[in-house]
Amino acid sequence: MEWNPKRLLETSGNYWLSCTLHAAVKIDVFTALADKELTGVELAKKTRCDKRGLIMLLNAVTAMQLLKKKGEKYLNSPASKTFLSKDSPKYLGHIIMHHHHLVESWEQLDKAIITGKPVRKRSSSEDKEDNKVRESFLMGMFNMAMNIAPYIVSQIDLSGRTHFLDLGGGPGTYAIHFCLENPELKATIFDFPTTKPFAQKTIKKFDLSKRIDFQAGNFTVDEIKGKYDVAWLSHVLHSEGPDECQRVIDKTAAVLEPGGMLMVHEFILDKAMSGPLFPALFSMNMLLGTSEGQSYSDIQLKEMLKKAGLKKIKRLDFCGPNDSGIIVGIK
Repeated sequence: MEWNPKRLLETSGNYWLSCTLHAAVKIDVFTALADKELTGVELAKKTRCDKRGLIMLLNAVTAMQLLKKKGEKYLNSPASKTFLSKDSPKYLGHIIMHHHHLVESWEQLDKAIITGKPVRKRSSSEDKEDNKVRESFLMGMFNMAMNIAPYIVSQIDLSGRTHFLDLGGGPGTYAIHFCLENPELKATIFDFPTTKPFAQKTIKKFDLSKRIDFQAGNFTVDEIKGKYDVAWLSHVLHSEGPDECQRVIDKTAAVLEPGGMLMVHEFILDKAMSGPLFPALFSMNMLLGTSEGQSYSDIQLKEMLKKAGLKKIKRLDFCGPNDSGIIVGIK
């Protein structure tokens, strides 16, 4: 892969593509089109947008091949209908809106690098705009997990295990899919109180309210109640520094029964910490939003499990989107 002026300029201007996609999703163009063929004027009325501005957006999105155009009418492409319409079960709009909400902090990356401090504040439960940000994050995680959870749970044998801890489980996607795959399994989601309504709504949707409960708290400071024979830590460690990660793993291992399994699912860096690309970029996203968070290497994560007293530590033969991996240890 060779860098040249063309590639440098394309990379520098790629945010134009991102912002165009974000705007189309935020305005909800793809849901408004549904199965119809509509003119720009008709869509402008339906979305309450300026006609000139919306037609420019529609033409740009058509150039991105997310829409098709017949004369003056626009229609969804198969991809936009599948992934960008709210009527589709494979809708990815929430995670796209989460990326949209991160743009402001990424614009200040140089400031975060110079100061070593985050530039993005964490949302509060009182702020309505923050609630929108929180919803896009939680349901975005649901979007992403829904795509890979069925594959993950089919690869991990939990037969004979009965109580599953989903630490920092958000809307509970993994708890849901592990329970669907293992009829004898019950699960507990441990996450912030503000997450509870989203989790309960999702759990109810899958008719698992009798098998999955919710324990509200901050896992970095609050006690984890109960005993478990399997624990799942999916994308929670990267928000913390190494010492706090160790405390979280120690605390989780402490509530496992002998023989219990602890699984860590993260974007995993190589030994040199300089690749793959997405985990390296994701470390900067943690710089922007946390005081100590980062991506970790395979070696670092395995060492944390070892220090917690876990045995038979190994990385599973799984590579998810954006180079996510799973490391397992047994108490």
